[in-house]
Amino acid sequence: MTDAAGRAPRARVGISGWVYPNWRGTFYPAGLRQRDELEYAASRLTSIEVNGSFYSLQKPANWARWRDAAPDDFVFAVKGPRFVTHIKRLDDVAAPLANFFASGLLALGPKLGPVLWQLPPTLAFDPDLLERFLGMLPRTRGAAAALATGHDERMEGRTWFAVPATDASPLRHAVEVRHPSFEERAHEWTAQLARHGVASVTADTAGRYPRIDATTADFAYARLHGDEELYTSGYDDGAIDRWAAWTRARLAEGRDAHLYFDNDAKVRAPFDAMALIARLAH
Repeated sequence: MTDAAGRAPRARVGISGWVYPNWRGTFYPAGLRQRDELEYAASRLTSIEVNGSFYSLQKPANWARWRDAAPDDFVFAVKGPRFVTHIKRLDDVAAPLANFFASGLLALGPKLGPVLWQLPPTLAFDPDLLERFLGMLPRTRGAAAALATGHDERMEGRTWFAVPATDASPLRHAVEVRHPSFEERAHEWTAQLARHGVASVTADTAGRYPRIDATTADFAYARLHGDEELYTSGYDDGAIDRWAAWTRARLAEGRDAHLYFDNDAKVRAPFDAMALIARLAH
């Protein structure tokens, strides 16, 4: 099956972040320079979530360096800033959103994949607040560049958003929720996401947070935080088979599928990602 543009859907499988000291000598070969770790990881995966953008706005030079370290046929998912999701709690975020899109992620060019918005466990379902936020998200790269022009003075001298406002290349968004009220009102929440064409993240959190497995956009997004223990336990052959089936079902619907392993504590994430990539190849 192909999408509206006649393109076959793709599975993108990777990890959440790549800078982990305890991976050195286990996943990363001993002696590999830290500056070469992204290139090493990207050569073995098909996508990676940028986590650093959650903690602070990155510099344009960082985005350009990451772009150049990855193969041509590679995409980055980008985690939206916690200043928007956790500190401002999605309220009054016009300037923070502009700052984020002005910070340089558009320099990833065709390697820019979905933007992930992870909501805090204390943020309950509020349809009016969420409607305002979802309505602010730019749906094209040109719209993101136009939004970036509203950045505040703190960004002067450290911006990059040189994309024409007429650029209609799609910009995708996905939302991961953690408050139980979203699961209690899942029908209402997923309908709201579907109206905006934003993906509902299927989160595997060893039962800690809601698992809402619904397709609400033209792509699907899953975050695998641990099969039995959050951030720690790996995925055995049976679990990899189940996620391979999940992925194939989304591809059969004509949707791209993005899956990111975040079970990093015991260096399981990169090996589980590679195992799923291998399983999907057969």
